Amino acid sequence: MTIEQTILLLVLLAALILFVTERWRYDIVALLALLAATLAGIVPADRAFAGFGHPAVVTVAAVLVLSRGLQSSGVVDVMAKGMLRVGNRPTLQVLALTGLVAALSGFVNNVGALALLLLVAIWMARKSGNPPSLLLMPLAFGSLLGGMTTLIGTPPNIIISTFRAQTALKPFGMFDFAPVGVGVALAGVLFISLIGWRLVPQRKGLASREDLFRIQDYTTELRLPEDSKIIGKPLGELDSASEADVSIVGVVRGESRILAPSPFEILRSGDVLIVEADSEAIKTLVDAAGLELVGSKELEKELDEKALGSNEVDVVEAIVRSDSPLEGNTAWTLNLRWRYGVNLLGVARHGERLKERVKSIQFKAGDVLLLQGATEALQKAISVLGCLPLAERGLRLGQPRRIVLGIAIFAAAVPAVAIGLLPAPIAFVAAAVLMILVGLISLRDAYQAIDWPILVLLGALIPVAQALESTGASPSLSR
Repeated sequence: MTIEQTILLLVLLAALILFVTERWRYDIVALLALLAATLAGIVPADRAFAGFGHPAVVTVAAVLVLSRGLQSSGVVDVMAKGMLRVGNRPTLQVLALTGLVAALSGFVNNVGALALLLLVAIWMARKSGNPPSLLLMPLAFGSLLGGMTTLIGTPPNIIISTFRAQTALKPFGMFDFAPVGVGVALAGVLFISLIGWRLVPQRKGLASREDLFRIQDYTTELRLPEDSKIIGKPLGELDSASEADVSIVGVVRGESRILAPSPFEILRSGDVLIVEADSEAIKTLVDAAGLELVGSKELEKELDEKALGSNEVDVVEAIVRSDSPLEGNTAWTLNLRWRYGVNLLGVARHGERLKERVKSIQFKAGDVLLLQGATEALQKAISVLGCLPLAERGLRLGQPRRIVLGIAIFAAAVPAVAIGLLPAPIAFVAAAVLMILVGLISLRDAYQAIDWPILVLLGALIPVAQALESTGASPSLSR
């Protein structure tokens, strides 16, 4: 074994130890391995960063953007509604989630598929009262199993196919991995669903961050526009129209206000419903019944007049601090829209049902606010108003669902790769750019969708892996 081979193997061994010990994050370890191999003269300096342009890295980045575009278009909402019918039995929940994530992982990249269903899994765990780990760990395993079924399912498949092409052989096709991968995935999903989930550790220690910030139902206002599907129908039909868990606290009609309205109350155009529900149920009701969040449309119109696209409008959740200037005031007295450019969509207060109009609720420390506005305005307002933003939960309230368009763009890219019309990097980058151009995802969200540490890991280790062959270390290891 030559000196170069020995140094390279020592570098890889040190990287493996650091990966296992997790002293530093995996992308930093990968960069250190690349730098060490380059400084030792094993990887040529002019080729040190060539891995970042590797087809596998480009394809993974594009598929992650496509995954976010599908999420923004409303695909996740459809999945969540389908999961409503699964019930609360852990076996059925695990089977549904792992089966779905395995199927998606074959086409959306296993990391992207996992990101799509994380919120759904957490939501299901909350509804059934089970610990999130009971569903999250099987979900992770399912994404890995499904990634083995197609060319783009996981980065190693793409790397192997590219390497095969570099050796003057025909690269693997889109479904060449399926005969073995599908069988392994089916066997794995069945094992996880019937036996595996029972082996997941039940953690009952200190409360998690999610438990500390558990959000109760929001009080918000929904207006019936002229084209709403439920105009002329009794209030009780809202439940059957949306299948959402929503409490109607009151109805505002012109100057009159109806508290605890009867389910037989006939709804009219322009009625404002004061509802209490969690954020997922609010969105479900808005989409299913054709309602509007009070103030939402007006704010979006104002932003459009300022040349801001609708994709620049975000919804965030923020908790009121004890030293916040909001305490004791209302949205009306503070004039949040005019002074700060944000719209108050709802207020959640632990252990208390709010019956006032949203604009008239006096804020208290600990209240959770659902705020809408331009991204920059929201960030500034949260800071000035003394609030703490909660972790993003993928809220897209009030945005139109363009599921068909999103699926059509993605579906066009898959057969283009399958029949060999376009290479995978070209097809999926083109689809990602098209999603941005048609407005399914903003440019800012596209960059945020990319898991940069994963790309750094791949881009840094590809030249090191290629050095195994160039130095002759690979044949030495295979002996």
